[in-house]
Amino acid sequence: MATTTAFAGKQPALQEDAVLRNTVRNSIEHLVLWLRRNDYQGYDTFDGLDARYVRPLTFETTLLRTVLQQGVRRFPLNLRPLLGVRKSHSSKAMGFFARGYIRLHACTNDPQWAKEAEQCLQWLIGNQSRGYHGACWGNHFDYQSRGFYLPKDTPTVVWTSLIGHAFLDAYIHFRNEQYLAVAVSACESILHDLTRVPDRGGVCINYIPGMRCLVHNANTLGASLLARTACCDGSRSEYLDVAREALRYTAHYQRPNGSWWYGERSDMHWVDNFHTAYVLDCFKIYQDASGDDSFAVNLARGYSYWTQTFFLPDGTPKYYDRKALPLDIQCASQAIDTLVHFRDTDPMSMPLAVQVALWTIRNMQNPDGHFYYRRYNSWLVNKTATLHWGQATMLCALAGLYQQMTSGAKTA
Repeated sequence: MATTTAFAGKQPALQEDAVLRNTVRNSIEHLVLWLRRNDYQGYDTFDGLDARYVRPLTFETTLLRTVLQQGVRRFPLNLRPLLGVRKSHSSKAMGFFARGYIRLHACTNDPQWAKEAEQCLQWLIGNQSRGYHGACWGNHFDYQSRGFYLPKDTPTVVWTSLIGHAFLDAYIHFRNEQYLAVAVSACESILHDLTRVPDRGGVCINYIPGMRCLVHNANTLGASLLARTACCDGSRSEYLDVAREALRYTAHYQRPNGSWWYGERSDMHWVDNFHTAYVLDCFKIYQDASGDDSFAVNLARGYSYWTQTFFLPDGTPKYYDRKALPLDIQCASQAIDTLVHFRDTDPMSMPLAVQVALWTIRNMQNPDGHFYYRRYNSWLVNKTATLHWGQATMLCALAGLYQQMTSGAKTA
């Protein structure tokens, strides 16, 4: 790959390796202490409609709900305490926490990490959205998008798929059949609660039940869970068939430069870092799970585009294809996670993952352990501790990075 990193062309000395591992480990430990102090509760990027003091002033119109939600999200200071938004638990955060703790247990064998992971998974089992064909999860707050209004607890394919992967991780690591059963149940929800729209020889899995909302990262996330579950449960071949059709849809719409729009609808024509990374992860999950390399060219083109487009020479993860700002914590966390995922195909992915992690720890982590939401420039920083968007995704990503760094140390 053509990506330039601080480690290109050299192998760090063993002493330097140890320093890097300690930096990542210390960051994780500080973050976990912050999470425990806050009882795993925090704010969410899009929880502005929970502003109980001002929500009545929206008169439940689409425009004013959008203004409130986006205003809270985009304002450079945290307005939530003033507006009456309470901290809360998050199902998506619990999924990322579970994955992070499984990774930490895998590389340390510390039983505390296993306990933490299983507590998160049991919480998720007890906090599913009710009334659907299988296990599924959604926002714990009302959400207003450009195209639809989503009441809280309405499941989405994004949340269900990402959480479903946590249960597959748990099944593979702990060999507990209960966790595989939850993943299978999540796949049943994807198949029976979400319509699939035929297009260009494939299908697109809808984002939410009962509405038409076609988004590439949502479609591929659903496909990735179906494919990986089929790999774990050999009796689920129909899951693999649907996954292949869904990826065919997104492969068809790959742009000439290797990128994807967020969605094909005209108001979804933007390209950003972490949604692109989601899509790449999903194509690789499908390929690894199925052994089908039909989309290998799409994957290679997309990965090359992503690594060459979304990182500055010092490891700063850009937000958009055409501009870096705002520097967003989920762009950092997903970049680390995806780069670690591609370590078996790109020899430069791990050095770049380390570089992004070090940049993020130095520029986005507060001394109390939590990670900032956004950095707008050298002096303007939104220090809100967004729970799933920042703390959960960073725990998961850093744990995955640390797992591979320690694995390399053990085999050196």
